[in-house]
Amino acid sequence: MFQIIKKQMPHSTAYAVLLEELEKARYDLALAYDNFQNAMEPDLIDCCIYQVNALQMRYKFLLTKAKQLNPDAPYAKNPLELSEP
Repeated sequence: MFQIIKKQMPHSTAYAVLLEELEKARYDLALAYDNFQNAMEPDLIDCCIYQVNALQMRYKFLLTKAKQLNPDAPYAKNPLELSEP
């Protein structure tokens, strides 16, 4: 019946927003790690583990999208990858 029109953001604007979200996700992940290290109760530890896992998945998703939008841009190594090149 009604067609929803999706507005396309210019490539540079979408990329800038994605980088802001990536930085926010990195900050949130650092906070979650800090909360995990300070948790004492078993229920809080479980909550922190779930939070860290969710934020890791979000960060990885955003990093992948940023690489798709601009594959030539230099990126810092994904902190979720533990192996050295």
